[in-house]
This record gives sequence, structure tokens and C-alpha cells, in this order.
Amino acid sequence: MADSLYYSLWFPNFRLSSLPEKLVSVMQQLPHPLVTAASVYPLDWQQSPTFQRVYIAENEEPAPPEQAVEEATEILHEDSAYEFEVPWKLWYPESDGLLDPVWKEEVRIVRVVGLGPQFDDGSYEQNGHIRIDLGLDTPFLCDDVPLHEDDQIFVKKNIQQLVDFTTQVEKNCGVETRLLWTESEESLAQKLIARLQKLN
Repeated sequence: MADSLYYSLWFPNFRLSSLPEKLVSVMQQLPHPLVTAASVYPLDWQQSPTFQRVYIAENEEPAPPEQAVEEATEILHEDSAYEFEVPWKLWYPESDGLLDPVWKEEVRIVRVVGLGPQFDDGSYEQNGHIRIDLGLDTPFLCDDVPLHEDDQIFVKKNIQQLVDFTTQVEKNCGVETRLLWTESEESLAQKLIARLQKLN
């Protein structure tokens, strides 16, 4: 069953004033770091955004992280969350149930969120100073598609992208603590191991 996948990051001696720099640094570790939309939410996720910009509207180009973060964080508030949408291409199978799947690269949206210390009753303690919403874990497991030897390469490519991203963040972003987790709290690593064992 598909599960939402998150990557949470905590930084040592974190101050709100360093959030813009950390957001840019994290986004730069994605394969194609361009921002398609940015939003700022006050107090909690139930509120309407106080800032919102869609960079791909009206034939505009996606924005580099530095520009999007500068605009969204012009005024930093301790009770706000700063969300940035970044496209990420992963391989997905298309199948009619009769033939072998045809694999195509499709864009999914990764949401990189910086959490102020007072946003949503201090939810950064559980979610991280920065939380990356990686979407559903489907492209890393493809549980609903029978995979033959030729198909395995595409699942492994997706997994490698995830590993590369998390490794680059750990190496380049000054993170103290990090956690890759799912909404159901099932271990993605264990699910990956079980899936790959089925493939080999």
C-alpha cells in the first residue's frame, strides 16, 4: 500500500535567521533545483497562505532557489512555514495489465518546507527544521507492478536518486540529525530490502 515519504532535517544551534540559507542549500541537492511555486503559511496548515507565487504561471520559467527563498522569506516569522515546490523526475511504469510495463520519466513535486519554531505548536520538534515531502513511496517500491529483470533497472534508478539526494544533503548541508520516515511509520529501508530481495 502506498505511503507518504518524508525526509526531516535538524540543524545544530539553529536560528530562524539561518533558515533561508538552509532552504537554498537543501534544494540545491536535488537533481534539477528549480522552484515552480512558493507559499508561506501562518500559524498552522489550516490557515490561508500570506504569500503565494507560482513561477510557471503565464509562461514564466521556474525560479532558482535563491530567488524563490529570498522572495518568500523577505519577512521571517517564527510562527510561519515556508513551502517550496521543486519538480523531480522519476521512472514510472505504464501497463494495461496485459503487456510488460513501459517505463517513462514523469515529474513529481517535492515540497521543501522550512518550519518556524512556533509554527503549528512547535511541530519542528517532530518534523524537523526543514521537512522534505517526497510524495508517495510508490516509485521506489512499485509493489503493484510485477517486475521482470528488465524492469528492475528503473526501480533501482529511482532508489539511487533518493540515496544520492539524502547523501548529498548529509554531506553538504550541515545537518545534525536526519530522518527518512513514512506516514505509517513503517520503515522504508525494510520495505526496500524486502522488495529488492524479491527482485534478485
